[in-house]
Amino acid sequence: MNLDRPVAPDPYSLLPQVPAMAVSSADFIDGNALPDAQVFNDWGFTGGNTSPQLTWSDAPEGTKGFAVTCFDPDAPTPSGFWHWIVLGIPASVTSLDAGAGAEGDAALPDGAFHVRNDYGNKAYDGAAPPQGDHNHRYLYAVHALDTDDLGLDASVSPAVAAFTMGGHTLARGVLTGTYRW
Repeated sequence: MNLDRPVAPDPYSLLPQVPAMAVSSADFIDGNALPDAQVFNDWGFTGGNTSPQLTWSDAPEGTKGFAVTCFDPDAPTPSGFWHWIVLGIPASVTSLDAGAGAEGDAALPDGAFHVRNDYGNKAYDGAAPPQGDHNHRYLYAVHALDTDDLGLDASVSPAVAAFTMGGHTLARGVLTGTYRW
């Protein structure tokens, strides 16, 4: 891997700015390394492949739903790498338990569903940077939306989900974990 390549910008800094929300996790501290529980479990990785617990607050008035995503802007691709996308989270929900990203949507709140990630799964799949590459950032974002229905289903690509969310985002909170193999 080319360790000299530039670090990608924060992709959310390139979008129209929205108010910030508070996001925290019982599983890791913002800016720190992800624990093994949030690391992939395949391709030589031996992590738990478990989505972290997330809690959020400060959603603005008019919030009708939420989306949760995990994105690696440092993946060696022109488009980064989507690890997790959950749509349809009701406005009354302010947290997800660890493991909510399990395949099958049973651990998600009623009405919420996974969109296929860049691994090809409708679930959370953990950190898995190329061996020897620089430290990667995993941006866990909670998006407060002005609608409870984006008009999407689980078959859309991560890019379509992110594009559609962008036009409905009232506020966003981002919690960053890092990982290097």
